[in-house]
Amino acid sequence: MNMTSEATNDYDTAWKSTLEHYLPQCLEMLFPKVYADIDWQKPYEFLNTELQKIISDADSGRNHVDSLIKVFTLDGAENWVLIHFDIQGKPEKLFDARIYRYHYRLQDRYPNRRIASFVVLTHQRSRKAVGHYQQNLWGTQIQFDFPVVKLQDWNDNIEGLENNPNPFAIVILAQLIAHRTTRDKFARKDGKFHLILLLYRRGYQRQEVLDLLRFIDWMLALPKDLELQLLHDVKQIEEEESMPYVMAFERYAKEEGILIGEARGEARGEARGEARGE
Repeated sequence: MNMTSEATNDYDTAWKSTLEHYLPQCLEMLFPKVYADIDWQKPYEFLNTELQKIISDADSGRNHVDSLIKVFTLDGAENWVLIHFDIQGKPEKLFDARIYRYHYRLQDRYPNRRIASFVVLTHQRSRKAVGHYQQNLWGTQIQFDFPVVKLQDWNDNIEGLENNPNPFAIVILAQLIAHRTTRDKFARKDGKFHLILLLYRRGYQRQEVLDLLRFIDWMLALPKDLELQLLHDVKQIEEEESMPYVMAFERYAKEEGILIGEARGEARGEARGEARGE
């Protein structure tokens, strides 16, 4: 069955926020060689406002998340370098050309800096080869290659993700569940509950749990009735396993008291009906 409009996900917002919060963990999982080359003792900086100025006249209505990140490397060759990070579902037509176009625009803006482009594809596996752009005319040749990670490839190693202590493993699992349950809200509820339970049992600090819960809720939005059921189930687990976390589902923060009140009222009504033999 189709998910209701109440369960519509804002994946772009979720990914942009999470990348900014978990950049080191993201690179450690998806691009480990890059992670090892960065000097994490020095502050990194997101230059997304600058990036939008550079690419604002291209690809209106696009469905992908672009970030520009300033980082320092361990090789000491220069003060800092730039990372263009692109996250999207499936590669669109002329995908490789677009990444190349962004790259040369960035290089034009920062002519004395090294710039790397990384892409993460979140949707189903694509048979199309991506990560390479080439143009050749009369001996004049351009060749541009960039790393691409397809999150769906992690479906072959779910157990490894569930046992990985890196918090970004939870982010990947949430994305995989989101796509697997697009048309089944009950399977999504079960997947969300399993993921929250896994998160609670990792022993993270309270704020880490709340930050990841926020991403999980973004990615795995549910209709209100199922959200209430999930809330009830999780609170039971919290009580049984002495896990003192508060469900930080932002979309329901203001409504939660009303919704729970309505649910309790319905339950009382059903109980009275049963007592009357209705």
